[in-house]
This record gives sequence, structure tokens and C-alpha cells, in this order.
Amino acid sequence: FMLMNARLQLERQLMMQNEMRERQMALQIAWSREFLKYFGTFFGIAAISLTAGAIRRKKPAFLFPIIPLSFVFTYQYDLGYGTLLQRMKGEAENILETEKSKLQLPRGTITFENLEKARKEQSKFSTE
Repeated sequence: FMLMNARLQLERQLMMQNEMRERQMALQIAWSREFLKYFGTFFGIAAISLTAGAIRRKKPAFLFPIIPLSFVFTYQYDLGYGTLLQRMKGEAENILETEKSKLQLPRGTITFENLEKARKEQSKFSTE
């Protein structure tokens, strides 16, 4: 009974963590789409203004700010409506499979003994 109860509790925790992850991802995508609306408007006005200024003054240098702005616009579009998240997921899976050593924590994995040692050192320090 206790084993079944522990398993059920673990399954619920995993489901809750996954639900929170999905909500955070949805919020990130929604934020990107909302940002894209404002930045897209700014980008459009800037591109039209800079193009008109370059034509009117016959100076193509006015067009250079469009290049970095277009990179930001493209990134935000790809994040909000494109396949950026799927590509990031694929790359993350690749890192987990082939580059495990890059994921190691400094001083190794945290253990109960390490936490207790740090807690005892901190409590000795705070009582003195």
C-alpha cells in the first residue's frame, strides 16, 4: 500500500512539474508573439522611414539599421510562429545524449551529506 501510495504521489508530482513546464513554455511563446506585434510595427515604420530617407537623400547608408533590426524581427517571428522551439528541443536532446560531460555541476552532484555539512558549518558560524 505504501509503495503504491508513493508511486501515485511521484506520478502526481511529475504531472504537476510537466504542467508547470508547459504553462511556462506557453507563456514564453505568448510573450514572443505579443512582443512581435509591437516590434513588427516598429520595424515596419523604421524600414519605410529609412528606405524613404535613403531614396530622398540618395544615401544608402540609411538602410544599414534595417539589417540588425531584421535579425531581431526574424528571431522573434521564428520563436512565436516558427520552428525555433522544436529545433532548440532537438539540440537539447542531442546535448543530453552526446555531451553529458558539459552538464556536470561543479563539485559534482549535490548529496544529502554535502547539504548537512554546509548546514552544520553555517549554523556553527551563525552561533558564534
